[in-house]
Order: sequence, then structure tokens, then C-alpha cells
Amino acid sequence: MTTAMLKALAHPLRRRITKVIARREFARAADIAAELDVPANSVSFHLRVLADAGLIVEAPEHARDRRDRVWRAVQGGYNVGSPEHPVEDEVLGGALMHTLAEDHFDLVRRVLAWAPEYVSGRTAEVHGTFSQRTVRLTEAEFTAVEEKIYALFAEVEAAHDRTDPAGRMWGIDIVAADDTI
Repeated sequence: MTTAMLKALAHPLRRRITKVIARREFARAADIAAELDVPANSVSFHLRVLADAGLIVEAPEHARDRRDRVWRAVQGGYNVGSPEHPVEDEVLGGALMHTLAEDHFDLVRRVLAWAPEYVSGRTAEVHGTFSQRTVRLTEAEFTAVEEKIYALFAEVEAAHDRTDPAGRMWGIDIVAADDTI
């Protein structure tokens, strides 16, 4: 991630905006503002920051007319940084990682709040899951598994029928850590 991307995603409203755009596939500032219950001019400002950072792009094919600004997410996942692609601002990268972890904890809390309904049999509708697996792998093997997971996500996303009314957005957090941390 570039420093501009890190800065853009460090703001909680911008992360919420990116989630709305991802869920809708494309959106206007007014639509996002209504969904998030924030002023449209504030959303417009944050959309420009996200666009300048390269996280979203305009989607004129969905515009009603030439003045209508519609946005869509840039495809793909993001990696905050790595030895091959280090972040320029280590403090900012660390701060974003903490913020993303808080988003992860929020997802876990929502699944925990729903889980008693499912495990008790009061509902059969699946809204989340907890699964764990412990495996012994080399670092290279783990990296290969991670690449296969991303490829699988891309494959099923491309095969999904976007017109299927049963389709829902799923937040998927995969957490992995070796036994040294």
C-alpha cells in the first residue's frame, strides 16, 4: 500500500464508505450518505480522498447523465506491507493495522452475538462461522496456501451471479499466526 492508501484507510468513515461501495458494487455520494446517515458533502470529500489514493474509481457507465458521479472499488485485495513491499511510514502502517484489527474484532463480536441463535437451533440461516485449523507448514508453504485462498476468492467472485437475489455480502476475516508470536 502507498502512504496515500494508508492515510485514506486510516479514517473510519472512509473504511465504511469502501464497504458500502463494495456491497453495492457502485454508488453515488448521496446513496452512501443516506445509508451511513452522514452529510453528502462529507461523503463527497472522502470519496475524493479515496479516489486520489487509488482505492476507488469513477464508474461513468452507471451514471444517469454527464454530471452524475458514480464510484466503484478498485478490484483486488490489499496488503498493508511486507519485506518485498515495505510501507514508507511504519507508524502509519502500524496504526492502520490496529484499526483493521478493531474492524476484525467488530466482525467477531457480530458473529458472537448471532451465534447462540444458530447453535441452539433457533435459526438455520447461516450468517457467520468460526472455524479453526492448526497445521505445520514452512513459510513458503503458508505463502502458497494464502495465494490459493486469494485465487479461490477471485474465482468464486467471478462465477457469482450478481443478479441472484439470495446473494449477500460476506465479511471474511482469515487470521493466521505461527507459534512464535
